[in-house]
Amino acid sequence: MSEVVTGEAVVVEVRVAQLPSRALAFLIDFVVQWTVIIVAAVLVSHASSLTDDSLSVALLILFTVLVTVGYPVAFETLTRGRSLGKLALGLRVVSDDGGPERFRQALFRGLAGFLEFWTPLFGAPALITSLLNPRGKRLGDVFAGTIVIGERGPGETPPPEMPPALASWAATLELSGLSGELAATARQYLVRWHQLSPPMREEMGVRVAGQVSARIAPPPPPGVPPYAYLAAVLAERRRREEARLAAIRENRARYGAQRYGPRVYGTHTESPLVSRGVEALQAAPAAPRGEAPEGSATTSGGFVPPI
Repeated sequence: MSEVVTGEAVVVEVRVAQLPSRALAFLIDFVVQWTVIIVAAVLVSHASSLTDDSLSVALLILFTVLVTVGYPVAFETLTRGRSLGKLALGLRVVSDDGGPERFRQALFRGLAGFLEFWTPLFGAPALITSLLNPRGKRLGDVFAGTIVIGERGPGETPPPEMPPALASWAATLELSGLSGELAATARQYLVRWHQLSPPMREEMGVRVAGQVSARIAPPPPPGVPPYAYLAAVLAERRRREEARLAAIRENRARYGAQRYGPRVYGTHTESPLVSRGVEALQAAPAAPRGEAPEGSATTSGGFVPPI
């Protein structure tokens, strides 16, 4: 973990990518680049019959430069810091302030990477610099002002559970003032609680718990730590939301059954609309044979439509 100071002077901890994962991501990109270069060389060799040797060599050099430099620059610019290898390993290049990588930074990294990996140095400068730098930066990152972070953390964290000692207190909470944004902030803190250092954990917990306690009532019992307090609030909020949704589903099912439920007449199952029509026909006085009731029209076939 490493601390990053954003443009708003906020300290954020990020997970710095480890050297083995970065090496594997580079190996994937290296294989892709060499595949493209080999395909381009085959195409140029087949086209040599139509061109002279100097033009073929120039085209091959041009393709090589475009692949070795243009591949990382294009991918990292379009995908905000991720090449194919980094995408497969869950890595991303960001600025030192935590912002997305810009084209200028991607260009610096691409040019420095050509000198580091595609020259007889064979990546030695990148390896030595990564081992000496506390953030694992290679020369391209030092020149561009970037850092490679890992976006894949541990497995999905389950929702916070209600502390048994705070269950009765949480049932009396008034949560109408707790906004969704503030609840999401508290949930993010609980998810990252195990990743934070103890001082940062305490500082962020006190700050988030203070914001939450200013929006809800009553205050927690004395001596409750911020983590347990926020867990109780979010667990109670989730319980009430689940109860509300369950009540809505039950009311919809009951209302729909009463309004649109089928009724059985004899051996036939009919809808309420059809049953009301049948009851109206059964209650209407029978018309004499050959005569139609008033207000009805007789078709040419002798059928009398119902009123």
